[in-house]
Amino acid sequence: MANVPGPAASAAAVLEHIRPGTDVIVPAANGEPVTVLDAIEAGADRLERVRVHQVIALHDRPHHAGAFGDRLRHVSYFLTPKMREHFERGTVDLMPNDLSAIPALLRAGARDPLLVVSTSPPDRQGYVSLGTNASYAAALMGEVPVFVEVNARMPRTSGRNQLHLGRAVGWVEADYPLSSPPPLPITDTDRAIAGFVAERIPHGATLQIGIGAVPDAVAGLLEGHRDLGIHSELFADGLRHLIECGAATGAAKRDARFIAVTTDSLGSAELYAFLDENRRVEFWPVDHTNDVAAIAAQPKFCAVNATMQVDLLGQCASESLGGGHYISSTGGQADFMRGAAYSEGGHSFIVTHATALEGKVSRIQATLTPGAVVTSHKNVVDKIVTEYGVAELRARTIRERAAALIAIAAPQFRDDLQAAARRLGYL
Repeated sequence: MANVPGPAASAAAVLEHIRPGTDVIVPAANGEPVTVLDAIEAGADRLERVRVHQVIALHDRPHHAGAFGDRLRHVSYFLTPKMREHFERGTVDLMPNDLSAIPALLRAGARDPLLVVSTSPPDRQGYVSLGTNASYAAALMGEVPVFVEVNARMPRTSGRNQLHLGRAVGWVEADYPLSSPPPLPITDTDRAIAGFVAERIPHGATLQIGIGAVPDAVAGLLEGHRDLGIHSELFADGLRHLIECGAATGAAKRDARFIAVTTDSLGSAELYAFLDENRRVEFWPVDHTNDVAAIAAQPKFCAVNATMQVDLLGQCASESLGGGHYISSTGGQADFMRGAAYSEGGHSFIVTHATALEGKVSRIQATLTPGAVVTSHKNVVDKIVTEYGVAELRARTIRERAAALIAIAAPQFRDDLQAAARRLGYL
């Protein structure tokens, strides 16, 4: 490899590039360079006012729990279950965001930024890829200094996610397996919801579906479809199966025909092997994959996202419960709902079980629980789906919306919802 310096002796070399007040930017999930973050924490006594910015942290670290005080503090953009505990204890900060806007937020707010990434091994020309996680890291490459951890087990992926090692301020070698979340069991309720979604997705549609039981069930029901396309912020095993069975060819896409476009990937070891050297799947920066105009440019775009609570206006609380109890964050839900709304023949689906707490609580409420954060506001919500059916909200009046949502609530809650809707003047 010409013009590529040899690797550093250890990951501790990253500390030479961190100054007081540096904002360290870490990719999501398996894009986190584990050995580099280990070294930063080991050298925390040398740091001053350093912040670590990251969307999804798969590893629970001492600095998440406030072990180093203000010397090293975490800023999260999407809470995982363990990170919720740290956030509630006040040792982690949460940055409100739409996923598409994270590169712009970091450009505006990061001080003396340093990007630290895990990559594939270099090719013969000295280029590495960002592997399973492009997102905001791909958007910022070339704008901020980059320190690279080359992981021998990171798949080499294609797309706008390439970096020449000669442009890195430093790099080290590592060899450890990527994390894979355990698959979630698919219940009869999940299958019922997925059935209502899948029957409304036409042949030739371009898809955005995520990870989880309902998305996996939806993907499983689409295997008989023809010429589906993929343009999704997350590429999980369900989408892999659609490509492998021939349902997702990309032939009907308007842009990037025959190519599956994504920005992050998380799933099984088989998924990571599928992505390695696969030129039919491309990883692009998140400010493109989640750009409303780019989404809307694809005809028959179908977006599938989840929520935790819906009110009778159609407002969706997808990131918090009542009283400000944060569960996650906005992610790309609003990005893809808007894009699908503007797509020619597009549809967006918000899926939820009709009840929670073993049937004791309705997820469809007359009004959102006080303190719940609205993720998707009423004007962009298209279809709400439970195991009892589909509420079509686009181009519907408040009276029509309320009636449609009550009809897909669990039967034991419908009378109370109707009474509440009348008190509110909705019916």
